[in-house]
Amino acid sequence: MSLRITPLTDPAHGPHGRRLAWLASDADSIPAGTAFLRLLDDGQEDLAELDLHVHPAERRKGVGSRLLDTVVATARDNARRRVVAQAEAGSPGDHFLAARGFRKVLTFRYTRLAMAEVDTTVLAGIVERPHPGYRLTSWQGTVPDDLARTFAASRRAMDDMPMDDAEYGTVAWDVDRLRAAAKAVEQRGDHLYTVVAIDASNGSIAGFTELVIPGNGAGDGQHYGTGVLPEHRGHGLGRWMKAESIRQARRDYPDLDGLLTDTADSNAHMRQINDGLGYTPTHTTHQHQLDL
Repeated sequence: MSLRITPLTDPAHGPHGRRLAWLASDADSIPAGTAFLRLLDDGQEDLAELDLHVHPAERRKGVGSRLLDTVVATARDNARRRVVAQAEAGSPGDHFLAARGFRKVLTFRYTRLAMAEVDTTVLAGIVERPHPGYRLTSWQGTVPDDLARTFAASRRAMDDMPMDDAEYGTVAWDVDRLRAAAKAVEQRGDHLYTVVAIDASNGSIAGFTELVIPGNGAGDGQHYGTGVLPEHRGHGLGRWMKAESIRQARRDYPDLDGLLTDTADSNAHMRQINDGLGYTPTHTTHQHQLDL
């Protein structure tokens, strides 16, 4: 098969990384596959994220291998030491990555909460139960100015989450990065909801959970992250915040069908929280890594 690999201009550049793109096409200029390579910054300068797709009718013809060769060469040219990619367990992509020298470093479990099946009595009991020394607060969109610095500081709650053999580095969060992330969600027309637990002794944020709702308020929302600072763990704050997030979503978006979340399979604590709130498994993916 005669293949042409064409670099594309990708507008998805941000302040904390950039994305490169390629199109694979045959001799008649018919598209056969695409590849995207995200080059990360701010503590992840040696990492690149790969997203590669080949049309089902064009598989096993060398399209994926040609795209991958191009991507890997570009990653090396940009001083990246590893490339990571994710594929559903048992899928053609999963087998392709394993056959091309990637090693499986992490397994994600994806789950869904059907809003119609939420037990509102149980949910209310979780939200209304007192947590001495803490209180909940929330906002939509960008973090309020008076909480911005403590919210940025609370992001280190994600630094020690179980990641098995995956090497992601440590993301450096500051107020500007928080605002840029919220703006990105707003610009694509979606709604970002954040619930936090406040340490009543000093007003600092002890933990947070984020949820993104589609712009039309229908379909499925997506949990982005839930974390509790190490010094505040053991008080049930993660479950408390997530329950309040669900309660708000049901209240504000009656047409919402469900909520989606993904958790590292080895993160037993968060899996237990999700299971207890009624989330049910949908599928599993593998994170693969190629060391350059």
